Amino acid sequence: MAEDLYSVLGVAKTAKAADITKAYRKLAKKLHPDLNPGDKSAEERFKTITAAYDILKDEEKRGRYDRGEIDASGQETPQQRYYREYAGGQEGARYRSTAGYEDIGAFSDLFGDLFGERGGMGRGAGGRRFSMRGQDAQYRLEVDFLDAVNGTKTRITLPDGGTLDVTIPPGVTDGQVLRLRGKGGHGLGEGEPGDALIEIGVKPHPVFKREGDDIVVEVPITFDEAVLGGKVEVPTIGGRVSVTVPPGANTGQTLRLKGRGIKSKGGAGDQLVKLSVVLPERIDEDLKSFAERWRQDHSYDPRRKLKEQA
Repeated sequence: MAEDLYSVLGVAKTAKAADITKAYRKLAKKLHPDLNPGDKSAEERFKTITAAYDILKDEEKRGRYDRGEIDASGQETPQQRYYREYAGGQEGARYRSTAGYEDIGAFSDLFGDLFGERGGMGRGAGGRRFSMRGQDAQYRLEVDFLDAVNGTKTRITLPDGGTLDVTIPPGVTDGQVLRLRGKGGHGLGEGEPGDALIEIGVKPHPVFKREGDDIVVEVPITFDEAVLGGKVEVPTIGGRVSVTVPPGANTGQTLRLKGRGIKSKGGAGDQLVKLSVVLPERIDEDLKSFAERWRQDHSYDPRRKLKEQA
């Protein structure tokens, strides 16, 4: 190694020990072979900075290097060998292991802030490696209203052409995130794979609306059904059912169908049927004459309470 050690780490010769360590950590995180698999250039560069740091982090070695007593590879210069023969074992091979990388010092300290607790260092047969959990993959899935409240199974196609089977649980809400364990990115080393996070978007329905675990539906009824009462067919999330409209029903009146809402761990919600009295599009002479006669004999003021409270 003929290159100046301070230049290798990008620091001045007057740099403090803390600055040398900081510079090394920054380069090591960038060039570590486990983060650059197959990149020989990064591997050689990593060896170079590690060897430089091995000398400069040691106060005694750094002093000897600055005085010219040892060279950039850590070996004594010729004039020093005249006084003492260099022992090549410990001084001449500071960077070695069966995996090609020797312990570079406090490895967990150097890389702890990069990998955190997820990046556990484990020793295998080939030497030191780090493991890191794979990244979570995020997707958004739009589902129909009835599929969301009743539950379903679907398959989504991933950007890489793969597929992912997704089970939509009954009662899933808009914006809810489903977690599929182990279906995310691959982990590094022995790290476990990440998860797939599926954000659900529920499409609106033309008839049903959701209020918590209750389903709300507005049902129009005719003038005679409102006056006389009767049976009307009402859609629910589980199919159509027959509902009794009481005599004298009004617009805004709500009928409650127990247990016809969304099923959850706490039980099942209800379906709320909001009645709306709808007159025929065309008022014929018979209805007009009836209304006129009825007004004369049965006059009433539906806005009486409004006048009293205003």
